[in-house]
Amino acid sequence: MPRYRYRAINALGEVVKGELTALHMPDMQAQLKAAGLSLISSKEVKSRVIKLSGLPQREMINLLFHMQMLLRAGVPIVSALQDLRDGADSVELRQVAASLMDRIQNGSTLADAMAADPGIFAEVVVHLIRSGEVTGQLPEVLEELVRSLKWQAELAAQTKKLLMYPAFVTITISGVVVFLMVYLVPQLVSFIVNMGQQIPIHTRALIWLSSAFVNYWWLILPAPVALGFGISLAARVSEKVRFRLHQALLDIPGVGPVIKKIILARLADSFGLMYRTGIPVIEALGYCEKISGSLPVQRAVARARERIATGTPISDAFAVENLFPSLVVRMLKVGEATGALDDALANVSYFFNRDIEESIGRVQALIEPVLTVTLGLILGWIMLAVMGPIYDTISKIKA
Repeated sequence: MPRYRYRAINALGEVVKGELTALHMPDMQAQLKAAGLSLISSKEVKSRVIKLSGLPQREMINLLFHMQMLLRAGVPIVSALQDLRDGADSVELRQVAASLMDRIQNGSTLADAMAADPGIFAEVVVHLIRSGEVTGQLPEVLEELVRSLKWQAELAAQTKKLLMYPAFVTITISGVVVFLMVYLVPQLVSFIVNMGQQIPIHTRALIWLSSAFVNYWWLILPAPVALGFGISLAARVSEKVRFRLHQALLDIPGVGPVIKKIILARLADSFGLMYRTGIPVIEALGYCEKISGSLPVQRAVARARERIATGTPISDAFAVENLFPSLVVRMLKVGEATGALDDALANVSYFFNRDIEESIGRVQALIEPVLTVTLGLILGWIMLAVMGPIYDTISKIKA
C-alpha cells in the first residue's frame, strides 16, 4: 500500500507535515479531511515493500479481537480494518489490515481476502472465517478464535516453562564440568602423577577425560551443536527419522507424557472449535492432523478419521488408538449419546488444561532434586578421583 508525505493546514491555519498510508490519493485526502486538515501538497514516498511471511501470534490475536469487538458493535468490516490500519502500533499489523481492506473493497469476502495470504492466515483459520460468514455468525467465530489462540499461547508458555529450566540447569552443569576438566583437574593431576604411586582406575579415567577436554576442546564443544544440526537436517529430509524423533520426545520419562497432553489439549480445543462452527467432523479431523505438530499423533488421528468415515463412533475410533485417557474417551461417549459433543469437547479441553498445570508442577518439583543429585555425583566422583590418591599417600606417610 502506498505511503504519502503531505503538507496540510489545520483549523488554526497552522501548516502540518506528516506521512500516512492510503490506498490512493483520494483516500489520503479523505483521511486528512476526517482529521480536520486541508491538503496543500503531497508526494508518494518510495519505500521498500515488506513481504510478510507470518504474523506474530500476539498481533494475530489483536487483529481478530479488534474485528470481533467492532463487528459486534455493528461497525462494517471495512471500517473496522481501516481503524486498525490507521491506529495499530505494529507496522506488520497495519499492512495486513490494509491488505485485507483493499481486497474486500475490490469485492472479496473476508475469508477470500485472508486466503490470499496463506503465509499469514492458516488454512483452518480461513475455513472457520468462511463458515462464520456463511452462517451469519462471524463475530461469534472470531470470539472463539481469539479464545482458542489465547489458550494455545498459554499452552506454548507452559511448554517453554517446562523445558527451559532443565535446559538451563543442564547447560550450567556442563559449564561447571568443562571448567573443572580444563582448569582445575590438570593442576591436581600433575601433583598426583608426581607422587609416583599406582593410580586407581577411576583416577586414570578422570585424567584421560581431562586430557581429552584440554587437547580436543575445539572438537568437543561444538559437537552437541553439530549433532543437533545433523538430527534436525535428517528429520527434515526423512519422515522416518522425524517420526522416531517425535516418538522419542513423547517417551522421555516425566517430560514426554506432559508434552503429549499439551499436544492432545491443542487437538481437542481445535476440534471442538471447528465442530461448534459447523465444520464436518471428517474435515475438522483432517485439519487437526495438520496442526498436531507430532507425527505419531498425526498418524493416530488419521487412522481414527478413517474409522469414523466408515461409521465408527468418534469415541470408539479414538479408544482403539489409545490416544486419549479413558476418562476423556468416556466424556466423548457421553457427549455423543446426549447430542452434546461440543460441550464434551469443551470439558475435554478444561480437563487437559487442569491436568497439564498439575503435571508441569510435579515435573518441575522432580527435576530440581534430580539435577542437583546429578551435579553432586559428578562433583563427588571428581573429588574422589583426585583426593583418593592424595589421602592414600598421606596415610602411608603416617604409617
